[in-house]
Amino acid sequence: MADLLSLQARRAKAVPRGLSTATTIFAARAQNAELWDMQGRRYIDFAGGISVLNTGHRHLKVMAAVEAQLKAYTHTCFQVVAYEPYVRLAERLNVLAPGDAPKKTILLTTGAEAIENAVKIARAHSGRPAVISFSGAFHGRTMMALALTGKVAPYKTGFGPFPTEVFHAPFPDGYRGVTPAQSLAAIEMLFKSSIDADDVAAIIIEPVQGEGGFNIAPFEFMRELRELCDRIGALLIADEIQTGFARTGKMFAIEHSGVVPDLIAIAKSLAGGFPLSGVIGRANIMDAVAPGGLGGTYAGNPVACAAALAVLDVIDEERLLERAQKLGAQIRGHLSAMAGQARFASIGDVRGLGAMVAMELVKDRETREPASDLAKTVVGKAAEKGLIIITCGMYGNVIRVMVPLTASAEVVDEGLAILEAALGEAIIDSR
Repeated sequence: MADLLSLQARRAKAVPRGLSTATTIFAARAQNAELWDMQGRRYIDFAGGISVLNTGHRHLKVMAAVEAQLKAYTHTCFQVVAYEPYVRLAERLNVLAPGDAPKKTILLTTGAEAIENAVKIARAHSGRPAVISFSGAFHGRTMMALALTGKVAPYKTGFGPFPTEVFHAPFPDGYRGVTPAQSLAAIEMLFKSSIDADDVAAIIIEPVQGEGGFNIAPFEFMRELRELCDRIGALLIADEIQTGFARTGKMFAIEHSGVVPDLIAIAKSLAGGFPLSGVIGRANIMDAVAPGGLGGTYAGNPVACAAALAVLDVIDEERLLERAQKLGAQIRGHLSAMAGQARFASIGDVRGLGAMVAMELVKDRETREPASDLAKTVVGKAAEKGLIIITCGMYGNVIRVMVPLTASAEVVDEGLAILEAALGEAIIDSR
């Protein structure tokens, strides 16, 4: 314990308080869906590095690919000396992305960087300035990404002013009473009150909101949004940073709706824990930017590209699209069974797409008043019992599950049992 207290003190002294950590755990090693701390205690990982580890911690195939690349070269900067793993990964992503039109991909480093570049590409292609996003959206922590983000605290507080020509519409949230029709009507009102439709470069949306609370955009709404973009000549950008690479049972969550976006922002589970992101889009749109207008010193790092190529192999070889559906059913079944018990009346909603599953905690099922403090207590008690899990949602009252898709059913059941016990104790303590 002394060592842990020492590490916490060192962290407090060396790291700014603006960088918060959901738990007090310090990692020592990890494998698949399990992690061990500095004291040797084992944890089941239901956070997955915030949906970065769909293929688990240190997948053997990913690690082998990284080791081989490390022996060759680690960096040249693609803008100075190109390398084949970048090109090969772009080729594979172009094939995997929905739609029959020819595509191109740029590789970057972070999710926010992908969003920034998607906006740049959309503006260059359209010659228009404005972008519409949604309430509850999270698109990253850089300035344009923050402008697009639809949640103030803690992400935007104290950082303004933000880039202009960004507008927000309500996200269709059935549990909170926002219908798709209301959301579409709000966008049409923007065209009357705030921005000419002819000035809109793009509408950006997460097919399933991540930080916003695992809210699923209704498939018909996605189709209507596609029609709206076509009508006004705007691009549709799918932010698949948290939803991509098998998490929802499809390679990309937008595939569930049958909608083909113009641009897709990707990151997180693309490279199995190594920093890599990108934008995939229709070739004619991607080529709108003049040479030199896109890039980044570390963008598309060769080690991360090698990891990503292995991740795509694992998704295919281990049939993780099917695994995500089975895993999601297992998690939803357990959480729904909990919600059916009188002692868990604080579970207001259980929702999810594939293995992207969450439960929303409320003080009262009738009023649906968020139980934010309860959710925070659950996270702490779960960690004490050996489970890493985190919250999301506009009110921080949603418990989300992002366990690696490679986790065994037994490990997932063990984690769900811990979650159930943690919630039970948290409810008792809150009385």
